[in-house]
Amino acid sequence: MTSRTPFPSPTPSRIAGNDPDWWRGAVIYEIYPRSFQDSDGDGIGDLRGITSRLPYVADLGVDAVWLAPFFTSPQKDFGYDISDYCDIDPAYGTLADFDALIAEAHRLGLKVMIDQVLSHSSDRHPWFVESRSSRDSAKADWYVWADPRPDGGPPNNWLSVFGGSSWQWDSRRRQYYLHNFLTEQPDLNFHNEEVVEALLNTVKFWLDRGVDGFRLDTTNFYFHDAELRSNPPDPDVPDHKRIEAYHWQDHRYDKNRPEVPGFLRRLRALLDLYPGSATVGEIGQGPRSLELMALYTGGGDKLHMAYTFDFLGAAFSAGHFRSHVARFEEVAADGWPCWAFSNHDVVRHLSRWRGHARDDRKLASLAAAILLSLRGSVCLYQGEELGLHEAELAYEDLVDPYGLRLWPEFKGRDGCRTPMVWDGASPTGGFTEGKPWLPVSAAHLARAVDRQRADDTSVLSEYRRLLRFRRDNPALVKGSITFVENAAPEPGETLAFVRRHGDSAILCLFNLSADPAEFRAGADLSGVIGTGRDRIPLEGHQALFLHIGPGGQALPPAGTGAGLTASSSTGDRTEPRSTSGQSSLT
Repeated sequence: MTSRTPFPSPTPSRIAGNDPDWWRGAVIYEIYPRSFQDSDGDGIGDLRGITSRLPYVADLGVDAVWLAPFFTSPQKDFGYDISDYCDIDPAYGTLADFDALIAEAHRLGLKVMIDQVLSHSSDRHPWFVESRSSRDSAKADWYVWADPRPDGGPPNNWLSVFGGSSWQWDSRRRQYYLHNFLTEQPDLNFHNEEVVEALLNTVKFWLDRGVDGFRLDTTNFYFHDAELRSNPPDPDVPDHKRIEAYHWQDHRYDKNRPEVPGFLRRLRALLDLYPGSATVGEIGQGPRSLELMALYTGGGDKLHMAYTFDFLGAAFSAGHFRSHVARFEEVAADGWPCWAFSNHDVVRHLSRWRGHARDDRKLASLAAAILLSLRGSVCLYQGEELGLHEAELAYEDLVDPYGLRLWPEFKGRDGCRTPMVWDGASPTGGFTEGKPWLPVSAAHLARAVDRQRADDTSVLSEYRRLLRFRRDNPALVKGSITFVENAAPEPGETLAFVRRHGDSAILCLFNLSADPAEFRAGADLSGVIGTGRDRIPLEGHQALFLHIGPGGQALPPAGTGAGLTASSSTGDRTEPRSTSGQSSLT
């Protein structure tokens, strides 16, 4: 596929002074606009509210913000159903408000990435209104339409992520249209060249407006099988996923199609005209997710980076983290991952993993230390840095269509989308002066920003230290990763790897168990950590970083403590010691 759309180059002033590879190893802070900060008292967060809070985000030490959708939308799926790709929904503000947000973010040194939902639009989008009006309309083939079977049923067995068939009957055209999500979210037809060019031009609109990149929603859904073949059953679906019929299928024909990389190359060609712009794609979950992430980011001509849902589930073990990262390193070649533990679509990780910890503050610090040490870029979700759990909501408070449909087996996504808490003394957490669109969790108020900001032992302070430590050590930002074995007779739930960049190397040690453990250097670290350091005790949920010199010797700690560990020097030896949750990152 080759683009027929002429894209002019941007003005040099737009990219002056930028590192075009800023995204490689960047920490990206996800903002859910509806829940971050309300500026006008209507109970819904907005762009002006986000702009007013950007100094807080910059002070954390992250590199960029990712804004979930704020485009014109009927809000059936809260912005992921777009009716105008090139305008702002009035609930969130205006284009002038967006321009002011961009200017303030750039003044603070923050890049701005926005959600781009290309796979589907709202059924209120003018494109779909015209497409469904007639089989002979100019946009008749802009969406995926199919005739019914002879018995009137849908053309195949494809299922919607949100439940039921992914085909919706339309009486005007007397055909079915495809919707992988809500019926109000019809899928665009990427096999149509006019559709591809129109979507690329919406991307260009925002690049010209100054955005630094895009988070691409449901990247592996862009294409469908043109023959509309039915999916085969998935013989390996785990029992806990059988509550959703969607997981019973091997989705080889309704997504993950071989045409996707061709479109991504065209998208990358457009972004390459805007040096310093970047993409991060959402791949989702499935047995081939890591391979797709590698495919979509390899070669330097498609996505810059991508993430999957592999770390967004219930699994929490050293083996799980090691196997998935190592698998990506094995298949990725020159690809680049972006790791996340939480986002706006899943239960917050402290709730998913709470059964593995006696102290959730320790778990929050440990999780942050692991995430910020992996090779790749990182996405943090608003409130993650406060150690927030999933909010407990009553059924009558739910607004998420996914949760309303699957209740009570699945409670939806509202629990991770409740408003950000800034002021612990305010019943609305300082989010709004009106009635918030979702209730503010009373349990969250004790962890509000103002309650943690001045507390050196808080989760917020720990995130700041870890982010500063990461930024000060290039090995953690852009270095390689090599996993090492724990040669202790009972290694327990320990995770160990070395990050290297040039002459800099850091040994990263983590005890994922609440019980004490010991790390012993094996043959793969022979002579690396020096005499007297071959056995390192680790307390429960402890993280430890040790600098390694060019010759393999252990160096005095210029910031070797993280998570729950600090270090002290005695002569030319470095001894780890527990600090009950505090860090000493210098």
